[in-house]
Amino acid sequence: MNTSRQYLSRSAVAVGAASMLLLVTACSSSGGDETPSASASPSAMESETPETTLPQTLVFSPVGLQVPAMKGLSEGLTHYGEEQGWEIIVQDPALDPPTQVQQVTQVLESGRAGALWIIALAPPSMTEALHTAQEKGVPVLINGVPADYGFDGPQAGISFGTIDYAAGGTALGEQVGMCINEKLDGTAKVIYGASAAGTAGKEESDQSFLDALAATAPGATVVQEWTLSDRAASQTDVGTILQGQPDVNVVAAANDEGALGAIGAFKAAGRDLPCIAEFGGNDEVLGLVADGTIYASVALQFGEDMVQSFNTLAAMQADPTAVGPLLTVPQKVITADS
Repeated sequence: MNTSRQYLSRSAVAVGAASMLLLVTACSSSGGDETPSASASPSAMESETPETTLPQTLVFSPVGLQVPAMKGLSEGLTHYGEEQGWEIIVQDPALDPPTQVQQVTQVLESGRAGALWIIALAPPSMTEALHTAQEKGVPVLINGVPADYGFDGPQAGISFGTIDYAAGGTALGEQVGMCINEKLDGTAKVIYGASAAGTAGKEESDQSFLDALAATAPGATVVQEWTLSDRAASQTDVGTILQGQPDVNVVAAANDEGALGAIGAFKAAGRDLPCIAEFGGNDEVLGLVADGTIYASVALQFGEDMVQSFNTLAAMQADPTAVGPLLTVPQKVITADS
């Protein structure tokens, strides 16, 4: 896996997390090693007292609190964890992988960590820290799959969290196709904002999007792609595309900022944009879905993911030697009607 991504994206406890996840190069991939999914329920957490000498202290290491989505997620986790009787320690590596490794290692050596949730900036750099956690019996939830950290399969005491990019790409292609069929009689010229090369899940997301679009609206043609970065860059890139492709009338984007930048470009060019859909689902995007500006968002449900992540780590404390489950961030298609 490359750098951490999009953790990344929907409720009050995780406002805007999808946008972050889709901007910081991805936190996980949908392929690779898998373990049985086994999230612990809140009721199970309340009824069980882990037989462990570990403190009920969860250390959360996000990519950096400078990112509003990460700050929101940390605040939501702190509130939820304290309601369950846990202390939450939030670290701030400030988008610097060596700092993140140092902070995680120090808290492990201090004995304060009863569980760790890490959104790794550079997964390979965290391998030694994961071995240390295993040696100390401290359960860990981390983004990605075992191979990202040099493991050859599921690991004792470690749960891996992923995003199903193939499912997200399929849903995006279907929603774009449905809009084309509904508003444009099945014929359209589409531009696609794709993640940068090396971004986790890019291949799965791109191919599943193209396949689903072709199956849903065979009369649509993807005439050009642009590479996603931030909103301003996407607005510039889409504006340039519109100069050479003036009959483009549909946009699909693999993250929030790409979609928002594309909307800005069409407005600046005085052009109508009858169909736009995207993958991510931050609050700004969902507001535009509600008012009909955006046809659909494939929204990552990070509020639900935060709850399942905490509950899983709490359950893993009871037996840190057990193989950790694979968690997948829930997704939901949001339209104006929904």
